[in-house]
Order: sequence, then structure tokens, then C-alpha cells
Amino acid sequence: MNNEPVIKHSANAAPVTVVGLGLMGQALAGAFLWAGHPTTVWNRTASKADRLVAEGAVLAPTLGEALGASPLTIVCLTDYDAVRDLLGTSGAELDGTTLVNLTSGDSAQAREAAQWAAKLGARYLDGAIMAIPSAIGTADAVILHSGPAPDFAAHEPTLAALGTVTHLGADHGLASLYDVAGLAMMWSVLNAWLQGTALLRTVGVDAATYAPFARQIAAGVAEWLPGYAEQIDSGSFPAEVSALETDARAMAHMVEESEAAGVNAELPKLIQAMAARSIAAGHGAEQYPVLIEEFGRPSGG
Repeated sequence: MNNEPVIKHSANAAPVTVVGLGLMGQALAGAFLWAGHPTTVWNRTASKADRLVAEGAVLAPTLGEALGASPLTIVCLTDYDAVRDLLGTSGAELDGTTLVNLTSGDSAQAREAAQWAAKLGARYLDGAIMAIPSAIGTADAVILHSGPAPDFAAHEPTLAALGTVTHLGADHGLASLYDVAGLAMMWSVLNAWLQGTALLRTVGVDAATYAPFARQIAAGVAEWLPGYAEQIDSGSFPAEVSALETDARAMAHMVEESEAAGVNAELPKLIQAMAARSIAAGHGAEQYPVLIEEFGRPSGG
């Protein structure tokens, strides 16, 4: 989205309220404005709304007036405690309002927030933003939602102004769980790349040289996921490509190479240890996804 978007105007665009104007909240409100939605905003520090007001937003003088201005309120604050403290003490009438909470938190907090919102008479959707502020308002911004399907369907055309919106299911905790699952994927890929980069730097290969090769490997591994998912869901792990005990020998090479190069070997040792436990449990002849049993255990279990 451009820094100075041309605001669209539509007589059919539903009004929306945005509470919380940090960098992400400002991006959310800006996307609604750009899509032509009459947008009311509120923030403890009113000056954060100056740019949005200049672009056509209405700054509500009180939180209660902000909540009453629209049937749909998007909340994006620092944490769930801040959401409850703010809305719970506002004295605002929430009966019939749909709250979409895009504040980061965990699944238990999301479910508790849904129960709390229901007691206040509000409909509630929990959400997770899988994007940086500059991507909001484009198809690259993935916004996940969980909660009652009818509540999502009623406001999907408005929410679509933020990016690619998806409804995951009725469980309010799903968006947070998907968010954490995505972070696990992101950091695991990045850590694996950093491990390889550290190894190659010991012989003078720079990160920029290794990056295209690593990207190709990551893309190739991603192609395995649908087939591996079928094995996990069926609970059957035939070694169609490689047996875990064969993979374990390559893991040993990775540990040995790291130690010989003077590079941190904690990550490869962790991978090796999980495989060793699975092999000891009798899964050495099965394929790598059998490790789901190890990942599914509590730490130290």
C-alpha cells in the first residue's frame, strides 16, 4: 500500500471502528479508509490518530463513542490484559457489537477473552495477523480468524479490506495456535539456514552465496509436506524415500562437521537426540514423519 493512498468512497461500505493505534493499528485503520469504509478510531494518545484523521478517519472523543459508532470494532493492543482492562472499565455498551481482537496472545487467552466478551453482550472473533504493517491492505497480508462462522461471514466483506482473510473454525483459540505454528516453522527454517551459513563461513563462503542454494532446498522440502501429512494423519510411516535410521547417520555427520569446524552443535544435536529416541522406540525402519510422536510429547516426557 502506498504511503499516501487515494481514499476510495463507497456508499455501500460498512462503517468500522479501530481501537489501538500502534504501528499495526494505524495500518489497519488506513486499509479500511483506503477501501472506502467510514472509519472511527480511538487511542489513549490521541495524537497518533492525526495522520488518519487527515485521511478521513473520525477520532472519537471517548472509547464509548468509538465503540458505538460501528457494528464492527477491531482491537489491536499490546496484550489481552490491556484489552480487558480497557474495554472492561470503559462502561461502553457492547451488546450486539462484534469485536475482532487482533492482539497477539495464546489460545487459552483467546478462549477466555471470548467468554468475557460474551458476558458483555458482544460477539467475538479472535484473530492473528501474519504480516508486517506495510503489507496490510494487500493480498500478501494473511489475517486469520476463529470464532462462530456466522459472525465472520457477516463482516467478511469489511475484513477483506485488510488482506487475505481466512476463517479457521469455531474454536476461538485456532487463530493463535496457527500463529504459533507458523512461528515454529519460520524460526526453524531460519535457524537451519543460520546453522548452514555458520558452517560454510568457516571456509570463506558468505551468506549471500549460500542463500540461493538454501532457498532451493527449503522449497524442495516444502513439496514433501502434503505426502508427509498423509502419513501423519493415517498413522502409517512406510519408508518410501529414506528410513529414519538412515537419516540418523546423516545427522551424526552434521554434528561431527559442526564440532570439527568449531561451530555451535546444539541444533544438530537436538535433531539427532529426537531421532535417537524414536529409533530406540522401534521406529528406525519408518520414515521421518514418525518423529511426530516425539514432537507430540511434553518436554522431558
